[in-house]
Amino acid sequence: MTTQRIPPQSGTSLILQQGQTLRITDPGGEQVCDLMAFARDDIAHWLSSGRTIDYTERIYLTTGDLLYSNRSVPMLKITRDDVGRHDFLLTPCSPQTFELLYEDAPKDHPSCFANLVKHLAPYGISPDAIPTTFNIFMRVELDARGHISVEPPLSKPGDVLEVEAMMDLIIGLTSCSAEQSNNGTFGPIDYEVI
Repeated sequence: MTTQRIPPQSGTSLILQQGQTLRITDPGGEQVCDLMAFARDDIAHWLSSGRTIDYTERIYLTTGDLLYSNRSVPMLKITRDDVGRHDFLLTPCSPQTFELLYEDAPKDHPSCFANLVKHLAPYGISPDAIPTTFNIFMRVELDARGHISVEPPLSKPGDVLEVEAMMDLIIGLTSCSAEQSNNGTFGPIDYEVI
C-alpha cells in the first residue's frame, strides 16, 4: 500500500490483517492521530485503554508494548516509536468536548468522534461502541494530585509510530480536530500498511 494522507480534522478506516504493520507519520509535526481498533470478525471485541494500562502497568506506552482488547487479548504491538509520548487516557474529542471545554467553538466544529463514527459505520460499529482511543503523538501530563493538562505534542516533522496487528482488525484513524491537542494548529496525518 502506498502512503495515504488524512486531511486535517478528518478521518478514515481500513482493514489491517494479522502480521501487517501500520505506519503512522506526522508530516508537519505536533499533530495528533486518534486510533481505534476492533476485531474484524467480532466488533464487540475492541481496543481497551483500561486493560492495556493494567497489563503494561504504565500510562505512557512505547516500542515493545502490547495494546490489549477488552477481552485481555493483544491486538497491536508498538514496533517503532520516534516520539515516546502518546495518550491512552482521554476519549476522542466530540461535539460535546467543544461545547464544554472550548468557549468560542462553532456548533459545527469537526471532531475525532464524529469522524470515527462516519468511517466505522460501514463496518456496523455504532457511536456507542467507540470508547477511549489510542491518541498517537498526544501529550497529556499529570501533576502530583492527578490533575491532567494537554500540552503541545513532542512529534517533529516526519516522526513515526508503527504498530503490528496481532489479529485481523478494523482500524479507525483521525487527524485530530482539537486545537488544544495540536498546539493550536491542524495538520494532516500520513499512514501506510507494510
